[in-house]
Amino acid sequence: MRFNYRVETVIAQPVSVDFVDSLGRAQTYMPDFLVYYHQGDAKPEEYLKPMLVEVKPAYDWRNNWRAWRVKWKAARRHARQEGWTFSIYDESRIRDQALENIVFLERFERYTFDQEDIDMVLNTLKGMGIAPVHYLLARHFNGIYRGRGVALLWHMVAVGLVQCDINEPLNDYLELWVMTP
Repeated sequence: MRFNYRVETVIAQPVSVDFVDSLGRAQTYMPDFLVYYHQGDAKPEEYLKPMLVEVKPAYDWRNNWRAWRVKWKAARRHARQEGWTFSIYDESRIRDQALENIVFLERFERYTFDQEDIDMVLNTLKGMGIAPVHYLLARHFNGIYRGRGVALLWHMVAVGLVQCDINEPLNDYLELWVMTP
């Protein structure tokens, strides 16, 4: 979620949901996360509702869904009362192109670059709104500087200075932009 440009914040174990299990005993359930989204220029009818999320391995929830459905129904009911949605995620929802990209980008977080180079890219993106990687490289990092430019762009994505669709392959055609407050 950290790399999803629509995500504003993620809160771990945000609420306790009380419910009665199938044996009539009072229980408390704490979903894993609550995700809030940036709404940007969206119209109110297009707003993304906050999402309450449970993360479980697929084999776990498939084997235990009958036992867990009562607490998940309680979580869904609680989410609806709060104006949220409720979702259950397993590894099939997170082990994809986005995860590969995030693992790749992690190595660029610790790199350091001249602020002048960072500002140059940011100013170009602010002026254009959106630009593909190949354009930024051609404009600012020609010839022997291309490799450093590629590393700088991945660093800027990794630390959140620029945004991209993290589900797309990280290549020369990936479009980058700056989130405006």
